[in-house]
Amino acid sequence: MKKLILIGLVLLIALQLKAQDYTPTAANLKQRAWFNDARFGLFIHWGPFSIPGSGEWVMNDRKLTVHNYTNLKDFFNPVEFNAEQWVTMAKNAGMKYITLITRHHDGFSMWDTKYSDFNIMNTPYKKDIVKMMADECHKQGIPLYLYYSLLDWRREDYPHETGRTGQHSGRTGKGDYASYLQFMKNQLTELLTNYGEIGGIWFDGHWDQTEPEGSKDRTSRIDWKYNEIYGLIHKLQPQCMIGNNHHLTPFAGEDFQMFERDLPGENKSGLSFQKASDKLPLETCETISNSWGYNLSDTDYKSDKELVHMLVKAASLGSNLLLNIGPMPSGKIQQEFQDRLAGLGNWLKIYGESIYGTKAGFIKPQAWGSITQKDNRIYIHIVDGKTTSLELENVPVKKIKKAYLLKDNSAVNYTLKKSKLTITTTLNGIDPDQVIVLEIG
Repeated sequence: MKKLILIGLVLLIALQLKAQDYTPTAANLKQRAWFNDARFGLFIHWGPFSIPGSGEWVMNDRKLTVHNYTNLKDFFNPVEFNAEQWVTMAKNAGMKYITLITRHHDGFSMWDTKYSDFNIMNTPYKKDIVKMMADECHKQGIPLYLYYSLLDWRREDYPHETGRTGQHSGRTGKGDYASYLQFMKNQLTELLTNYGEIGGIWFDGHWDQTEPEGSKDRTSRIDWKYNEIYGLIHKLQPQCMIGNNHHLTPFAGEDFQMFERDLPGENKSGLSFQKASDKLPLETCETISNSWGYNLSDTDYKSDKELVHMLVKAASLGSNLLLNIGPMPSGKIQQEFQDRLAGLGNWLKIYGESIYGTKAGFIKPQAWGSITQKDNRIYIHIVDGKTTSLELENVPVKKIKKAYLLKDNSAVNYTLKKSKLTITTTLNGIDPDQVIVLEIG
């Protein structure tokens, strides 16, 4: 018996080592470096769930059965969808990549898949959304990342018995993860074979099989077999990055770490108890309103100023900001979203160099603002509108060649003595962010 136990332990350790045996390729490392410099992307939550106008969780929240929810596909006809306009809008907003929902928790596939009838080709629209977006992204030179849900509220073979959500969908069968895993592999193979180069896969739903965030033990109730899923992705497209919104420390095989509704190191949403990685690129995803999917009753839009501050703070923590829109069922993007994206684009035309390609500041964000750094420049972002002078201790520079406002190159008065920097300037309090550039020697 002891011998059998010993053999079992050896096999278990071998399997764990195999799962952790991931060496990113040169192409993957190059993609990571590009991603780490990008700093700003567009998240798109869109599908039949947009039709009721109650957000992307409407099936779960309203306790809709698979039978009744499936009727939505007969109403999904986004005749106003225009991939060229969407991609152009993102580029004009200063966004460097797009992350598109391909299949959310409701199980609807936004592409011409052979492995599910609940897909875009069986709607009145009958056009492959993923293909149109992929083609346009490739045409305009903006990388496309694909969101893919690990959980499914409609399939019988998903281990729904142990899931935290989707318990009112009317499923009576027993889950079969081997079958469901093969289904996911088949769909991921389609996405990574038929749509050209993909920047990354953005997984979501792991938390459905764990205790709530903040629990002492958040071990998954099922073995997702990520070594197989991640291995497949890296085999099909070695450069393709993998991220998983599990709200935990990154797993072996993952290429970036994301934070939902939180900046790295913060936990205002109650989802982000994990520490920020010091090895992987970071990303925080947030909404313009309070909803991810189209929501008729949500009119609580963040202001241009709030969004600028969010982008600046993310960059000062070494993180990208993935900012979400939830298009209407017709494919139109509501004006409030368009206006705010345009406002961010106008701001970035002036201040973009203080965001793109920067790294985290030498101090954490403060009440007055935060810092980003790049090459021989330090960017001091003053966001409170009231600060007319600033004192910084332990500044890691020996010499400052000059200091000036980024927007007009006007000189800024400063002194640097024994690593203590004092800046005096006249700020008007009108701009959402006054950026002072320090050129260091």
